[in-house]
Amino acid sequence: MRILIANDDGYLAPGIAALVQACQGLGEIDVIAPEQNASGTSNALTLNRPLSVFQAKGGPVDGFRFVNGTPSDSVHVALTGLLAHKPDLVLTGINQGANMGDDTLYSGTVAAAMEGYLFGVPAIAFSQVDKGWVELEAAARTVRRVVQWALSRWPQDGSRPAPYLLNVNIPNRADADTLPWAVTRLGRRHASEPVVRQTSPRGEPVYWIGPAGDAREAGEGTDFFAVANGQVSITPLQVDLTDHAALGGWRAACPAPKP
Repeated sequence: MRILIANDDGYLAPGIAALVQACQGLGEIDVIAPEQNASGTSNALTLNRPLSVFQAKGGPVDGFRFVNGTPSDSVHVALTGLLAHKPDLVLTGINQGANMGDDTLYSGTVAAAMEGYLFGVPAIAFSQVDKGWVELEAAARTVRRVVQWALSRWPQDGSRPAPYLLNVNIPNRADADTLPWAVTRLGRRHASEPVVRQTSPRGEPVYWIGPAGDAREAGEGTDFFAVANGQVSITPLQVDLTDHAALGGWRAACPAPKP
């Protein structure tokens, strides 16, 4: 079993060290992550400059490799030439803060896992619901349980399963590893709060993106509902954004081609 680990908080983040520790003994681990925090970069790839890869030495990140790019860059470079082998599993996180509902579209953590999925590798993204790394050890124990469970569902002949993409959100609780799990769908949020306007030292207006809005669709069955009720949320994701239900209507309304 070969496992590739990445994140979006940067290779020095406590969450990725906890994820690596949680996976000890489950397989051969490679860590390739962004050099700096790249939260909110979604699936961005760096196309306007070359990327460099470095290797950390010493401390809890000894042996980690880091890329001066995005989370998706890290996984993409790993899978298209940096690694001598194709991993069997891609894991990302543990992210500082939830990735639920519409937030998954912006998340670098989810995007890094998705990059593995796009290359045909099963992938799981892990996040803690609240920021601050509170009860990170409990989250790591939960991660190990989820990974072991996922691996237990693989074909018994040793072959790799069809690729899947799971998004896991873990409450920041000391008993996180004993909480029930819920397989959920994505909820929805209200629009983001207004931008925060400030003035730079040169007197120019600058704008900070406002905080995320409140949950708009958070009923039973959603990821928001699960974590609010003390459950670990596990959401299967797909890449196809096509509105299949609307295809027929748009086709019928489309003007016929001129002769």
